[in-house]
Amino acid sequence: MNEQDRNIINPFGDDKDFAACAIFGMMNTEGKRFGSKDPVRAMANMHDRGNGLGGGFAVYGIYPDFKDYYAFHVMYLSRDAKEKTDRILASRFDIIYDEEMQTRPANVRDPPVVWRYFVQPKKNRPKEQLEEDYIIEAIMRINTETGKAFVFSSGKDMGVFKGVGFPEDVAEFFCLEDYQGYLWSCHSRFPTNTPGWWGGAHPFSILDWTVVHNGELSSYGINRRYLEMYGYKCTMQTDTEVLAYAVDLLMRRQQLPIELVAQVLAAPLWSEIDRMEPKQANLLRTLRQTYGSLLMNGPFSIVIAHHGEMIGLTDRIKLRPLVAGTNGDYLYLSSEESAMRLVSPNLDKFWCPRGGEPVVGRLKTSKKAGGLT
Repeated sequence: MNEQDRNIINPFGDDKDFAACAIFGMMNTEGKRFGSKDPVRAMANMHDRGNGLGGGFAVYGIYPDFKDYYAFHVMYLSRDAKEKTDRILASRFDIIYDEEMQTRPANVRDPPVVWRYFVQPKKNRPKEQLEEDYIIEAIMRINTETGKAFVFSSGKDMGVFKGVGFPEDVAEFFCLEDYQGYLWSCHSRFPTNTPGWWGGAHPFSILDWTVVHNGELSSYGINRRYLEMYGYKCTMQTDTEVLAYAVDLLMRRQQLPIELVAQVLAAPLWSEIDRMEPKQANLLRTLRQTYGSLLMNGPFSIVIAHHGEMIGLTDRIKLRPLVAGTNGDYLYLSSEESAMRLVSPNLDKFWCPRGGEPVVGRLKTSKKAGGLT
């Protein structure tokens, strides 16, 4: 993208907020699929929030012909790693179809080989083990035992596309104009104390759960040690990885609603809890005592997504920006209002969510109440 095109897509010039990283989410709550044009334009509008060391997209509803199978996106940094991965996959899954993913030359740095597999667990898998946990066990094996292979997407009918470059360049590399989905979450990275490499770009994903994050987690060490007790292994050298695994643990495995998950990840201060009504105070004390090691300490704004739901959340004192808006059946979450207004100039509603209070958009056809909360 040349400077003239960038000026057209970002008419706001220097009126920018350089609070590092850019996140954007766009969801059609009717489940109607749409292409990459608007998500990519929104991210290009926030170009200056990144530095080209990471960009990516998570897209839901993109594999309707293979929607019943797990779609593994795998990056390979060596030929030997692919051979080891293929052996692990063949021992645990029936491989329905696999291919090298379609890419084209773009302004990305040192791209690895990226491969796509559609798989289903073998029928002789342990019956006492949940299918999703069987999948995660295989992912952790690949990420830790193959040396230079990393599964960066593993859900059904969804996919993560990420790499080292600006988001618009990553979109060009993966030919994202050929994909459609009903929910897109997007990220532009400005890494501060972790490496800019392909596995460390956002979104971070496990099964169909994805997280994009603006901020820094000083609690990464204790978060990681807690999650490792449940079988998760952090291999991506980036603090955000623990957020994806924490969301999977709390929301999928332990079935906590997002309202309680928000109180775990962005817990109120003890002094605040002490001033609350007894019933609420007792609940929050229990959560802090039970999940104290999953408190995300440090500034953050995040977009969490999985099938049928998109969630925005910030730390309690909102040290990183997040705004929200709606237009008809579309929900938008963004680091900047300018990006949202670019793709939807006439919003029905626009607001700045309060720190620690989640914004939740759901498909109207989902089992949970549809729409926005």
